[in-house]
Amino acid sequence: MTNLAEIPGRIAAYLLQIEAVALRPKNPFTWTSGIKSPIYCDNRLTMSYPEIREFIAESFAAVIREQYPDTEVIAGTATAGIPHAAWVAQKMNLPMAYIRDKAKGHGKENQIEGIIKPGQKVVVIEDLISTGGSSIKAAKAVQDTGAEAQAVLAIFSYQLDKAVQAFNEAGIPFQSLSDYTALMEVALEKGVIQQDDVQALKAWREDPSSFGA
Repeated sequence: MTNLAEIPGRIAAYLLQIEAVALRPKNPFTWTSGIKSPIYCDNRLTMSYPEIREFIAESFAAVIREQYPDTEVIAGTATAGIPHAAWVAQKMNLPMAYIRDKAKGHGKENQIEGIIKPGQKVVVIEDLISTGGSSIKAAKAVQDTGAEAQAVLAIFSYQLDKAVQAFNEAGIPFQSLSDYTALMEVALEKGVIQQDDVQALKAWREDPSSFGA
């Protein structure tokens, strides 16, 4: 039985271990938007580690059983959310679908692959929440079918205020298995960062545009 309280720290430790997440407060990464960031996250690496992907799938399942027990469909976001949604759906013996960023330009022009019926209760699985835009778009695609997007669940969240505001405005619940706060705590404990890095990391979360300026 998965202890929900242990999930954030354990997943943060896993992500650091396999370098799916890297912290460089003194030598920041540059995002495609041009924003300087002390964190880089690529949760696709978790696919290559059976023990870690199993724990992630069981953690998602535990949250769904506890908080969304009437879930009828697991939907993954293309592309990084698809494998995790498949593992969760298999574990919970539920139908699975996936959501494209936009409808195909040929064939049936589907945005959603798989079956989501009007009235069904759906949980959307995402790998990462940054500003929330793509995740909300996926949840709205579910709503457009007449189904209920109960929540977006992600492996990791940067905990940016912009994402919280966007989800609140959209009226869509969201949460992540681990997050920026848990990552900082584990990274400090393991010596990945030092105490004098913490303030800079917190400042980035509060105002990403000002970091490295």
